[in-house]
Amino acid sequence: MPTIIIASNNPVKIDATRQGFEAMFAGSEHHFQGVDVPSGVSHQPMTDAETLAGARTRAENARAARPDANFWVGIEGGVEDRRMKAEGGRMKNEGMLAFAWVVILGIELSGEARTGTFQLPPEIVRLVRQGVELGHADDIVFGRTNSKQKDGAIGILTDGLIDRTAYYEQAVMLALVPFKKCELYQE
Repeated sequence: MPTIIIASNNPVKIDATRQGFEAMFAGSEHHFQGVDVPSGVSHQPMTDAETLAGARTRAENARAARPDANFWVGIEGGVEDRRMKAEGGRMKNEGMLAFAWVVILGIELSGEARTGTFQLPPEIVRLVRQGVELGHADDIVFGRTNSKQKDGAIGILTDGLIDRTAYYEQAVMLALVPFKKCELYQE
């Protein structure tokens, strides 16, 4: 039975990984386990590149912690601040987008995918720009506790139509495409 190590003990990331693997490899049995490893990036990645680097580093650190597994999954949520300088040196606020990267390492192949993006409300943007992690900003603005291990910003903003697990699950499935169609991805 293949072992999948998720580079987090967050139940949302573990469930999204489990559901993604089960959907892509229906009928196969897998063993899933979370491990607490560092991302190597800031607590709140502020760019697409930093977020992808965090997901890669998590997957690599999970592989270093558990080299006996078959797959290692790194999931990292981040934001991209779209403030732009306008003419005259004034800042134009184009908002902030939220998303996540998923990196899956296998023994011979790897895959990566990004979730869809969504715009954050101005009150949350202000807090994140002040250095507050998105999950904590959600808790402050919406009066929640530990929302990042529950429905997250996406669940809150869609009134539960898309919860954080479902949001990550599709990206997990997309990152698994090279493993599902390995004959097309091996060189």
